[in-house]
Amino acid sequence: MTVNDIHSINLKIFTSFNCFGCIHWLYQMLNRVIIMNFEHSELCQQYLERVRAFMQEHIFPVEAQIMRENHEINGHGDWTRWQVPGQIKALKQKAKEQGLWNLFLPDAELGQGLSCVDYAPLAEEMGKCLFGAEIFNCNAPDTGNMEVLYHFGSEAQKDQWLTPLLAGEIRSVFGMTEPDVASSDATNMQASITLDGDEVVVNGRKWWTTGLGHPDAKIAIVMGLTDASAEKHSQHSMVLVPLDAPGVKIERMLTACGDYDAPYGHGEMSFTDVRVPKANIIMGLGKGFAIAQGRLGPGRIHHCMRAIGAAERSLELMIKRGASREAFGKPLIKLGGNLERVAQARMLIEQARLLTLNAAWKIDNLGVKKAMTEISAIKVVVPNMLQTVVDMAIQMHGGMGVSGDTPLYGFSVMARSLRLADGPDEVHMGMVSRLELAKYK
Repeated sequence: MTVNDIHSINLKIFTSFNCFGCIHWLYQMLNRVIIMNFEHSELCQQYLERVRAFMQEHIFPVEAQIMRENHEINGHGDWTRWQVPGQIKALKQKAKEQGLWNLFLPDAELGQGLSCVDYAPLAEEMGKCLFGAEIFNCNAPDTGNMEVLYHFGSEAQKDQWLTPLLAGEIRSVFGMTEPDVASSDATNMQASITLDGDEVVVNGRKWWTTGLGHPDAKIAIVMGLTDASAEKHSQHSMVLVPLDAPGVKIERMLTACGDYDAPYGHGEMSFTDVRVPKANIIMGLGKGFAIAQGRLGPGRIHHCMRAIGAAERSLELMIKRGASREAFGKPLIKLGGNLERVAQARMLIEQARLLTLNAAWKIDNLGVKKAMTEISAIKVVVPNMLQTVVDMAIQMHGGMGVSGDTPLYGFSVMARSLRLADGPDEVHMGMVSRLELAKYK
């Protein structure tokens, strides 16, 4: 039903009161109402059915096998020997051939022309498997980096880096967080990007650089301090740094809750007098925070919808496990308040999904700046929701829940990590409170 349909129906109702003044006033009110429609578009429904079918037919049947193979070939800390399981490559090629590729990019030629609201349920479906998004070339941090290049990159930067990223030929990393400062305040960044003639010189350290251990990682988008005397949010810049540039060193790969997350990984890297062409600066000196603002909005929608997919999968596994096992003469699902936990999980998931779709709708229709409250809110609500739901599912599975035989422990690590990634809960709640208080000045 369109807005015009609603107006037509209500106008017929209002005319029955035979009061032109009332009709005119109510009709004016209707025109001021913002109609939020989260219904899937026809294009979204088509892609959702295709992604769902692909997951059921090609990914879930081999999920456990791929996870075991990955552990066998990458179950060590030597990132120089990490490999991509062969089935991952085959699945990516199959998805590409079926046109299920770059679904995140709102461009009908380079992507599939899906809006944030349209892409959200697809991201949710991909999130039901730990490596699902990669199969469709929709994995972080590549999606965010591709969006940066798409929106802010020069034509030369797009030709050199965006094109192979969109083709899935290479992978990328994003260097922002630093080990020696409180990175919850991004203005603390001390890694430097200094202009020197036709080059920029990069010095400093970054860590929690996601994807750094991947054998196909070739380029980093690095954010650093350019001018400490400039206005607070105009001091930093972003620059493209090839990972094989002289002076770039991967110091180590970090474990997250004891897991290296191979072959992707989160690494610590250093830059020692790294020189790259001035042309590698994205958009211009001092534009780092402006770019980050545009990058993080849609990216948080993607993260949150994948997390909602993980929660849905966790609830599904929880119910199936609880219905299939008995203890003390009853199915597990009917013991110890488990039925109430199922209800709680369903309510938490639905609330989180609606809040995320609300944020996606605002980004699509009003822009990122008008959706700051919602973007910050979902970044707190969704990972906490996933943490609660997956913990319930782990408890239902007993020892199996913390093993590698299900994706649950991986989902749990994802949830805990997301409460820190792109800013901790406290930073986002601080943003929401500031925006809320500003309404009453």
